[in-house]
Amino acid sequence: MQVSVGTFNLNNLFSRFNFQAEVAGKPSADDGGITLTFGPDDIDVRTFKGRLVKQKPEAATEEIARRIRDEVNADVLAVQEVEHIGILKEFNRDYLDGLYPHVALIEGNDKRLIDVGILSKLPIGKITSHQTAVHPDKPNERVFGRDLLEVEILDPAGKKLFTLYNTHLKSHFVPHTEDPIEGRKKANDRRRRQAEAISRILTKNERKGGKFILVGDMNDPPDSAFLRPMLTVDERPLTNALAQAVETRPPKDETPGQGPGPQSPVWTHRFNPPGPDTPPEYSLYDHIWLSEALTPNLRSAHIDRRKKHGGDGSDHDPAWVVLDL
Repeated sequence: MQVSVGTFNLNNLFSRFNFQAEVAGKPSADDGGITLTFGPDDIDVRTFKGRLVKQKPEAATEEIARRIRDEVNADVLAVQEVEHIGILKEFNRDYLDGLYPHVALIEGNDKRLIDVGILSKLPIGKITSHQTAVHPDKPNERVFGRDLLEVEILDPAGKKLFTLYNTHLKSHFVPHTEDPIEGRKKANDRRRRQAEAISRILTKNERKGGKFILVGDMNDPPDSAFLRPMLTVDERPLTNALAQAVETRPPKDETPGQGPGPQSPVWTHRFNPPGPDTPPEYSLYDHIWLSEALTPNLRSAHIDRRKKHGGDGSDHDPAWVVLDL
């Protein structure tokens, strides 16, 4: 059987309540109107740094759904930047027309409330969260800012096909209150610790000949020195399944005067640095790595290419592979 497995950063799929109302006609000063009063314990809100985060705009939500339905249509889709399982189920029901009967997400560590999850047409077996994992360099601190979510994917008869590991590693973002050089070093060091933790977890969990896939938003290209520890499990190298990925369409031409555009068709993230003489950077941040046992099963690899430089509903492009199992 052929099975397609993908990854897509949905870019802040939040479920936030925005209260709106329409007033029919022009009320007079004597009408008084309607006053709604809420006490401090009447509404439970979730905030980040003291501020409510707006829900994802309707048009952007519909656009990421369209790409999933019409372009990717993966049998198993790992997603990142989802607030909670409720919004993921709602997204699947209302925007994907119930395309995925199996949904998995465990609330992780992120202070911004973004989690990793799984949408699957195939049955799901055991679900394990590794959010409490630590690194020897910092044994009192959880190493994953989000999670490493482990999910067994089964065939229709209930037999395990492979194990999927989904993660979202430390970004390059440095708060303006921090020194930029020191901030970049801290971010890179944490990404390295996360990569080392992933290698240890997979080495412990996966025996020789094990069929597993590591996917997610790694926030660095495959050749990054900070990700190198992650690419070997029990001294067995993983295979970059997207190395020869094919685009669904050619990329949009770069803005005149901003450089030549992407130097390779294998990219999922475009970053436009500030400044007039800094061309955009195109990188493969969204990865799919196959275990040694699954590598011979790879049949094709794909990236759905955006039509706008800023992204179509997300600043990441979805990627997927087709396996013959």
